[in-house]
Amino acid sequence: MLVALLLLVLALSNEVRVNGERGGRQCGANPSLKPRPHSVSILEFGAVGDGKTLNTLAFQNAIFYLKSFADKGGAQLYVPPGTWLTQSFNLTSHLTLFLEKGAVIIGSQDSHHWDVVDPLPSYGRGLEVPGGRYQSLINGYKLQDVVITGNNGTIDGMGLTWWESFRSHSLNYSRPHLVEFVASNDVVVSNLTFLNAPAYNIHPVYCSNVHIHNISIFAPPESPYTVGIVPDSSDNVCIEDCTIATGYDAIALKSGWDEYGIAYGRPTENVHIRRVHLQASYGSTLAFGSDMSGGISNVVVEDAHLYNSKGGIEFRTTRGRGGYMKEIIISDVEMKNIDTAISATGYCGSHPDDKFDPNALPLLDHFILQDMIGTNITIAGSFAGLQESPFTNICLSNITLSVNYASSTTWNCSNVFGFSDSVFPKPCSDLDNPSNYSSSYLSMLSMKGKTMVSGSVSMKK
Repeated sequence: MLVALLLLVLALSNEVRVNGERGGRQCGANPSLKPRPHSVSILEFGAVGDGKTLNTLAFQNAIFYLKSFADKGGAQLYVPPGTWLTQSFNLTSHLTLFLEKGAVIIGSQDSHHWDVVDPLPSYGRGLEVPGGRYQSLINGYKLQDVVITGNNGTIDGMGLTWWESFRSHSLNYSRPHLVEFVASNDVVVSNLTFLNAPAYNIHPVYCSNVHIHNISIFAPPESPYTVGIVPDSSDNVCIEDCTIATGYDAIALKSGWDEYGIAYGRPTENVHIRRVHLQASYGSTLAFGSDMSGGISNVVVEDAHLYNSKGGIEFRTTRGRGGYMKEIIISDVEMKNIDTAISATGYCGSHPDDKFDPNALPLLDHFILQDMIGTNITIAGSFAGLQESPFTNICLSNITLSVNYASSTTWNCSNVFGFSDSVFPKPCSDLDNPSNYSSSYLSMLSMKGKTMVSGSVSMKK
């Protein structure tokens, strides 16, 4: 039985590697960013790049003008070198926002310059403060074919004042993000640097066909709950060739909060993450949940470098979330200086209000984590499932973690079931029992992995 299971794991591993490197997948090839037939400079609309002049009206007018070219192949808004102060502004379909090298868009630090918008329906309220939320710096709502790119230009959220307001509990509304796309399709974000986000850096929510590549994200370690990239109730997402260092999570997959996420019912699925370097000072480099009530499934992560972080790979949920996290494959991971390398917990996160259903139990099932190496790890693994809904079908294969002497316990396990092979240090017995499993679920997962990684993402440029 064990030999058959391990052969299936090996076959799945090869399937992921081979199919993940050929064309026609979420990350099969970079989308072709064809030049737009029309282009204007922000200078043509009176913008001043001195870091002091407020350029919101210039951005709004430029985008309004370029909207007229949507049926003519789209248009590009060119931002030349300079420091361009602005409030929030909205993009339009068939638009490329291009930041030249030396161009820096900075967000106003005056909260009165930020509009307040309704909470997302899958969350029911602001994440940090009940009620509305501040609108993100750059926004897209129900757009098609929109690109934010450049020659390594920069978008700086100037987040210090927001972080101070968060710490002092003086926020009137939940903090804004740097870039947010809502209910949009065929989205590309590439070749840029993101700095000092008030909260999230890039937040695609209710989106399809999202390609994020070759970007750098940075926020200082002390920045509270700053997060890099957050695919949220979105599908067909590629994240590749990115370097992220934030105060909390580097990449976090989400899909709604308790009864609101359950009712909205849109999962995050068909996600491919590869060739990433991630640091999360006080969070996890790769986080799943805890807001996952719409479900998270069909995720492949490969060739990830995780370092100098509290958590490496973490699955989070709690009673009342409902939803599921399943069919997730993580392979070819290098970890260095991580407190807890791999964890899954059913006791993480708060509730939006008292209307949640405590009997809405989350499902965690069918995970494969393989081909990992770690140095200076404090705790190899921590799994704490719910007694009423244990975490099941967890496969660990070919994992070697060099544990330091800060903790005498290398693994903690409760209410989790799975099996392992070639894992050091040896995991707890709950993860070392292949006799309870048949080969059928691994065979199914192999097909799922092949289908998922082979799923085509159409980028219409």
